[in-house]
Amino acid sequence: MAAPLPGVPGAGRAAEPAGGGPRGSPRPPPRPPGDNPPPLPPDRRKKKDDSILEIPSIPNPFPELCCSPFASVLSASLLPKATSRKKQVIKVYSEDDTSRALEVPSDITARDVCQLLILKNHYIDDHSWTLFEQLTHTGLGRAIEDHELVMEVQSNWVMEEETKLYFRKNYAKYEFFKNPLNFFPDHMISFPSETNAALSHSGILQMFLSSSTYPEIHGYLHAKEQGKKSWKKMYFLLRRSGLYFSTKGTSKEPRHLQFFCEFSNSDMYMSLTGKKISGAPTNYGFCFKPNKSGGTRDLKQLCADDEQSRTCWMTAIRLLKYGMQLYQNYMQPYQGRSGCSPLNLTPMRSISENSLVAMDFSGHRSRIIENPTEALSVAVEEGLAWRRRGCLRLNSHGSPIAMSNMAIHRSQSWFHHKISREEAQRLILQHGLVDGVFLVRDSQSNPKTFVLSLSHGLKIKHFQIVPLEDDGKLFYTLDDGHTRFTDLIQLVEFYQLNKGVLPCKLKHYCARIAL
Repeated sequence: MAAPLPGVPGAGRAAEPAGGGPRGSPRPPPRPPGDNPPPLPPDRRKKKDDSILEIPSIPNPFPELCCSPFASVLSASLLPKATSRKKQVIKVYSEDDTSRALEVPSDITARDVCQLLILKNHYIDDHSWTLFEQLTHTGLGRAIEDHELVMEVQSNWVMEEETKLYFRKNYAKYEFFKNPLNFFPDHMISFPSETNAALSHSGILQMFLSSSTYPEIHGYLHAKEQGKKSWKKMYFLLRRSGLYFSTKGTSKEPRHLQFFCEFSNSDMYMSLTGKKISGAPTNYGFCFKPNKSGGTRDLKQLCADDEQSRTCWMTAIRLLKYGMQLYQNYMQPYQGRSGCSPLNLTPMRSISENSLVAMDFSGHRSRIIENPTEALSVAVEEGLAWRRRGCLRLNSHGSPIAMSNMAIHRSQSWFHHKISREEAQRLILQHGLVDGVFLVRDSQSNPKTFVLSLSHGLKIKHFQIVPLEDDGKLFYTLDDGHTRFTDLIQLVEFYQLNKGVLPCKLKHYCARIAL
């Protein structure tokens, strides 16, 4: 039994109600004077004291935490909001068709899913990772915008349609913010009459993002007639109110314009299969799919004559539909960094990088190389010397020629073994038609040669890598032997630093990632 507290009479003993017994029990008969009750056994005394101590003598200082036996102890109102969020499981695929199941909150965005996969797979976050929605049966696909809710996207899926989410790179996602002049050619864009036609880099973007003005996009497109297999070439105009086509040539008069589509209740998809499924006249198709539509009969399909035209239309429609939200998505990774001016963002260099200079230690006294051309040639020479030293270190297992014949390039992420020309173009298109996106593959026409597939100017070009044998040594070249390399790795590293005979340097390689 608990000992009484010093200085407090009766402390440590439960307070008894008036009448000497428990509340609600019958009052015991009075005892005669001097008649003391017999002492209780120790075990009974302890049981009785325990039953008395069940009622606390100190009042509860937090009565609001008490609840009835019929109420849950952890009320939903007292729990953190994070625990009350519903979670669902999504399945994400990679380029090699491996998949990964993720349990995510119901309000997760596409950017958050990409960040989660980047952390789980230890990838480098270069702000080009994208969640891609692909409709297998219809051959359509689109890059889900960073701010879109993944569960809302899945809620628009039709049960009969096989739809997948892919995690891949897309270097062209926000490229139009960096080089808008490449995306909007002069012959396809018109500005309001009061606006000067010669706009600067940021002026075009400000007009697209402004709520009061919007440039007009115009040009010819092939449209599939509703309920028919035929396609008709018509003159289209994109305005803030929607997409229109002219019923009389290139006339822009209101009486000749007919409404074609608006974008608030539909999503825009790119055709991935070209002419195979829809019978389009070219391979540059795109379409509008209404949310929760009944199937392919509700698609509004269009087709451009070239990739530049399709890219212009699709980019302008994205800006029209999402506006400033796209710019916020683009700026989000750079927020909080000093020196980032709107609409003119360039990658920041760290303080340590700014303090680095090219040095020449070949003479008795070291000197700083101030000429950029000389610094670049020294860097290339040092890289080639490092490559030669690396080959000589492996000489114990074989000569450098033997190492070349062992096809060490097959372990590189940019090399794709035995893929067709169409497959190479599809991979580059998925990664975005940005200058410098490339891959190396085996040649289909000549088994002993290789092909460098490169994106430049919204086009995909192919360059043959030919092996040459000189004085018993094997080399690889792109320019008929003027520049020779001992292996493909050396060739790729050289053209990552030098443009050479290529239209641009090699910047981003296409890789098949695995989850």
